[in-house]
Amino acid sequence: MLENNFYHKVYEIVRQIPYGRVTSYGAIAKAIGAAKSARMVGYAMNGASTLEDVPAHRVVNRNGLLTGKHHFPGTQLMRQLLEGEGIRVKDDKVENFAAVFWDPMSNAKK
Repeated sequence: MLENNFYHKVYEIVRQIPYGRVTSYGAIAKAIGAAKSARMVGYAMNGASTLEDVPAHRVVNRNGLLTGKHHFPGTQLMRQLLEGEGIRVKDDKVENFAAVFWDPMSNAKK
């Protein structure tokens, strides 16, 4: 039950990520009050690519790497979804990461 509650909180934050922006596993963990749980956020995101209302493609690692790309159907779907929103990706890394990074602490629902 605890895991489901944690995942629910993660998905609520991910749903808030604006179009054309990305955030990181660690930023989500911090926003839900579990700052040292970035890996658990990653576990929550593993199956999120199948949830239509959770834009899982907007969650990357702290360096902007598309570490969750293998959880999307097809080999380049995560990159294609990001590029479709105007985010430039090169070598599986978001270019100009700081400029497109969205901090969930700035307006997350708690």
